[in-house]
Amino acid sequence: MSRACRKRPSRLHAEGPLVPYLEPYAEYLADHGYSQVAFWKKTYLVAEFSRWLHRCDIAINEIAGEHGEAFLRDRARHGLLKAGDHFTLSGMVAWLRDRGVIDSPPVVMAEVSSIERVLQEYGAFLLEARGLAPTTIENYCGYVRRFLTDVAVEHDWQLASVKANQMADYLRRNAPKNRKFVSAKHIVTALRSFLRFARSRGYVHGDLAAAVPSVAGWSMASIPRAMPADCVQALLNASATWKEPVGLRNHAILLLLARLGLRAGEVVRLELDDIDWGDGCLIVHGKDRERRPLPLPHDVGQAIATYLEYGRPRSSSRRVFLCAHAPCGELRGCSDVSVIVARALKRAGIESCSRGAHQLRHALAVGMLRQGASLTEIGQILRHRSPQTTRRYAKVDIEALREVALPWPGELP
Repeated sequence: MSRACRKRPSRLHAEGPLVPYLEPYAEYLADHGYSQVAFWKKTYLVAEFSRWLHRCDIAINEIAGEHGEAFLRDRARHGLLKAGDHFTLSGMVAWLRDRGVIDSPPVVMAEVSSIERVLQEYGAFLLEARGLAPTTIENYCGYVRRFLTDVAVEHDWQLASVKANQMADYLRRNAPKNRKFVSAKHIVTALRSFLRFARSRGYVHGDLAAAVPSVAGWSMASIPRAMPADCVQALLNASATWKEPVGLRNHAILLLLARLGLRAGEVVRLELDDIDWGDGCLIVHGKDRERRPLPLPHDVGQAIATYLEYGRPRSSSRRVFLCAHAPCGELRGCSDVSVIVARALKRAGIESCSRGAHQLRHALAVGMLRQGASLTEIGQILRHRSPQTTRRYAKVDIEALREVALPWPGELP
């Protein structure tokens, strides 16, 4: 639908202080992919708000939050208030504030606690010195914040007062038996990282990082939860038939996960400039800000090109994959990709023990292993930083394990 046919001049014709901004706001809604019905509802409500302001003799520079509430109460008294009107009006006011048409409400600066000041410094250290991803920094700071809040008193708090026995007691209470080993290990890793930072900055004097107890667990104890190869193929075959814009996007994402083994975060961070159509390759933004080139298979490139031409909303963003519903912004994170995979499995009628995106990455590694690829080759494709990470896939090659297994010493009773 063209932008011109979205507009209804009779509805956009209004009086009041918002008249000069109705046309630019309509352009904004059209550019952000709102449906025709949503477009009409929003522009109509804003036109009505402008008429109400005119009747109340309120100028554009006098609009405040209480005026919007009064307008909605007036519509409710006349039985005209509809679901979503609060959201529409607040969006219009935010749009006007972003453009400097009306003043933003005064910002009340909250006093930053001692814990938050240290965490801000720690987060900056992780970003600048360690080069960690923003999501990793957020997770680390979250673990440390909960620990410091648990062992500290805000009004009389000193980091140097933290004792080794407090850390052991905290882990006993917050890493119970029903918590997964990996989750508990993340707490330990974050605390050790923070305490090393605190010692380097002089906040603590002893080596408290060495006092953080380890979590009982065994390396290589788990088996990669990979989707069976026939289920992967059935999922890709089903997604190839989806022709609506969101289906085109999801099919391209599923191919990147299944054919190239991309992580969910790498799919989110993929940008238009990362695709070299001439050489048939793409640049993957991996962990620790590394950039690795990968070959672009024909079917994957075709799916991405089809989505860009027929499914991707108009946007100034350089990210390849955008939200399918207005406002059509960027995907928020890894969880969005996992939700796409889970919904695709449900739509295709495929039952799987796992619903996340990483199972397709595991499936690629298992498939390569069963086709004769070496662990070194698998590690290179999956961009593992340590060979130890790749070795876990050897446990799923049952035939190879049978060849090296020792005979059982005697029959079972």
